[in-house]
Amino acid sequence: MVKEIERTGIPVVHICTIVPISQTVGANRIVPAVAIPYPLGDPAKTPAEEKEIRRAILEKSLKALETPITEQTVF
Repeated sequence: MVKEIERTGIPVVHICTIVPISQTVGANRIVPAVAIPYPLGDPAKTPAEEKEIRRAILEKSLKALETPITEQTVF
């Protein structure tokens, strides 16, 4: 899906828990997530800590969208 969207000229960031799979399927901008069962958080953390985790991943993803790339890049 990521590659098809990018073919239309829209940059995409793939937030993933297993980077090698994202690389295999051809995602160009890859941002690692936290863990498989909880990609964007950690239930052991407080709500405030989870918000910080999510914000950091989102900010990294937005930076990845702004970054010109010529090959697959893990941010």
